Amino acid sequence: MPYALLHNAMALALDAAARHRGATAPNPPVGAAALDSEGIVLGVAAHPRAGTAHAEILLLDDLRARGLLPRLHTLVVTLEPCSHHGRTPPCVGPVIESGAKRVVIGAKDPNPQVSGAGIRALMSAGIEVRAGVLEGACRELIEPFAKWLRAGRPWVTLKRALLPDGSMIPPPGQKTFSSEESLIQAHALRRRADAILTGSGTVIADDPSFTVRKVPDHPDRSRWLIVLDRRRRVPEQWMDRAAARGLKARRAGSLEEALDFLGS
Repeated sequence: MPYALLHNAMALALDAAARHRGATAPNPPVGAAALDSEGIVLGVAAHPRAGTAHAEILLLDDLRARGLLPRLHTLVVTLEPCSHHGRTPPCVGPVIESGAKRVVIGAKDPNPQVSGAGIRALMSAGIEVRAGVLEGACRELIEPFAKWLRAGRPWVTLKRALLPDGSMIPPPGQKTFSSEESLIQAHALRRRADAILTGSGTVIADDPSFTVRKVPDHPDRSRWLIVLDRRRRVPEQWMDRAAARGLKARRAGSLEEALDFLGS
């Protein structure tokens, strides 16, 4: 099968997984695509949130429901199929039983305790395995998950707006000087975050809402809001209002304390 077809299928799986960034924690976002022996895409699926079926299982169930499972030849998945029990059973068993002849993997599982176990199980069952297709993009997709496995701390994205002279202070009477395009990008970043970290100075000066507004948010999404406030300058009423907006608001005395808590 030409590499271009595998590349295209992996790109479809990546796009599907990326739509669920920010909704799957503590699991990573994962996408999968199915091809027949001619390289025709039979279906695409992605893991929507923790506690639900993984991408491979959703895809196999969809193929079975549409009567397409007998045509399955190649399963393309952004992350190595899991081989251990978590909230859901391991995926390698159903993948082996599906009749797939080949499994194409973007990134290996970053967990050193299980990395490669899924691949070995597939190969032991006589399934051809090809790893490393669009590996860079697949690894970038799961970097927050990999960081937590390595360090027990969250992956941090810094968002700030600067004027040409380097100032971060908006003109009098304004809360921001950002363009509409940059605001949309900022809210897209917020949408895929599990937590928001801010300082007491920002809260006091701007009274921000910290909600996702410029793009549709994930349904029923609740995020941590950590306020660095060792002197407890932020009124308790403000914290209560943040909680009323669906945020899990909490104070932290230092950045170290905040990151340790979020990692836990």
